[in-house]
Amino acid sequence: MRYETIYFDLDGTLTDSGPGITNSVAYALTRMGRPVPSRPSLNRYIGPPLWDSFRRYEAMTEGETQQAVALFREYYEQRGKFENAVYSGIPALLQGLREGGKRLVVATSKPEHMAVEILEHFELAGFFSCIAGSTLDESRCTKASVLAYALAQQGRQGAVMVGDREHDVLGARENGLPCIGVLFGYGSRQELEAAGADRIATTVQDLRYILEE
Repeated sequence: MRYETIYFDLDGTLTDSGPGITNSVAYALTRMGRPVPSRPSLNRYIGPPLWDSFRRYEAMTEGETQQAVALFREYYEQRGKFENAVYSGIPALLQGLREGGKRLVVATSKPEHMAVEILEHFELAGFFSCIAGSTLDESRCTKASVLAYALAQQGRQGAVMVGDREHDVLGARENGLPCIGVLFGYGSRQELEAAGADRIATTVQDLRYILEE
């Protein structure tokens, strides 16, 4: 299949954002007087919408969830967003895809302004025709809603989603798109296959082979 428009997740797909996200979650829980899970347990916060994760993993009420998200963002805005690194091979992948005539888009559950700032910081923003993210008021926060928003602007001609977690796969399916799962992020093969990923890429090079077929 020839892919023409490629929608990329950000966290765990383009950048290894784990340290900044887990540090921000730990900060929020500490400030709220709650126990902080082990670092491996905190990795489950990487990728899914924050609102869902705090409710699901900490059994928070609506008010507690709002407080936790606000505290998370307090740390993340100041420090966490740059406790981050671009995966090896990603800049070359993006450059090669663009030179090959592909349209590249970011569709992330991260607040849009933060996604733009991070991609600009790592000098990746110029590869993308659109950077779509969530809104701060939770009106657009699921991967499905962010992807629908991006699709309305960029189209679905030869479109595919690329991401590392089940939320990417499920969001793509809800929008009628195939999804390529990547294993160099934070999701397992079992998670991605159970969600219905169409293809699995073990490495960045594997992903390039699939996208250039």
